Amino acid sequence: MDKRIGRRYKNTRRSGKGPASLDDLYDTFVTAKIAEGVSARTIETYEENYRFLCDYIALEGLPREFDSVTTDLLRSYINWMLTKKRKWEGHAHKSEDEKTVGLSPVTVNTRLKGLRTMFTFLYAEDEIPYNPFDKIKPVKEPEQEIEIMTAEQMERILKSPDRKTYAGFRDFVFMNVLIDGFFRINEALKIRESDINFETGLVTIPAVNAKSRKSKTVPLSRGTLKLLRDLIADNADFETDYVFLTNYGDNISDDRMRDRIKQHARKANIDVRVYPHLFRHSAATLYLENGGEIRFLAELLGHADLRMVLRYTHLSKKAVSEMHVKYSPIHNVTGKLSKERRIMR
Repeated sequence: MDKRIGRRYKNTRRSGKGPASLDDLYDTFVTAKIAEGVSARTIETYEENYRFLCDYIALEGLPREFDSVTTDLLRSYINWMLTKKRKWEGHAHKSEDEKTVGLSPVTVNTRLKGLRTMFTFLYAEDEIPYNPFDKIKPVKEPEQEIEIMTAEQMERILKSPDRKTYAGFRDFVFMNVLIDGFFRINEALKIRESDINFETGLVTIPAVNAKSRKSKTVPLSRGTLKLLRDLIADNADFETDYVFLTNYGDNISDDRMRDRIKQHARKANIDVRVYPHLFRHSAATLYLENGGEIRFLAELLGHADLRMVLRYTHLSKKAVSEMHVKYSPIHNVTGKLSKERRIMR
């Protein structure tokens, strides 16, 4: 570090040992991130995004080396994902109709995010001579209004599981927990019996399972707590502390639970795209519509910044219309002028 200008100062070149192996660089990056305490789920995402890039490098007939990752290659990779990459390619549980060509800008940016983090880290650590992402900008994402489920739709999807079966009752309890606790899917799936205080009605999400990497405590209603008690009683045959299990006693995966929720949504004829995080959006919206305060909602969602809460709360058009009718300033302006008039003939 040059103390005069406060910038990194380098006087020697990286030792020449031939082309740098991408796999070696990736291992260096992941080793550091694990040492920093990054969650296993995040490491999986890094691995997946790195694999996608390597697949494209192979498709271009290039060696799996750092020198192959140029600005031009990254831009070609982005264009290929947007226009030629087949969605859900190779996925056994997706229909042909779902396997459309071209990924969304949101998906492309998600795949680029982990790679950008990796190469930025490697450059900062002097592992590579330049950062190929320096001139790569995120793909512009269209501003789309997120649809939410109404209370009636959530009631319908809760009626979908067959609660006489173990899996059906588990799914029913899980969706109740998502709605009542505003949880992210992996926060809910990783809940253990020891995380639940049935006396206080509070569930603790350990830092290791929280997206923010900070532990949080969330209250649940008595009805939801009773459902959790019943599910835990059903789990007595298995030697595990996890609450949400497969029929074989393993902690159920997020992909499997996503598929289960989609099945229940189709059965309930829900006309919006249903995914686990939509329960969080919808529950937050209903909380505000019911008169809940945004600062308490921020605490429940686990956000320190109120601006972040607004991203998860998309008030329904019905609520906006009702508030407008009630509080429109035109009432102050027109007063008695707005009364029904009689037409003289």
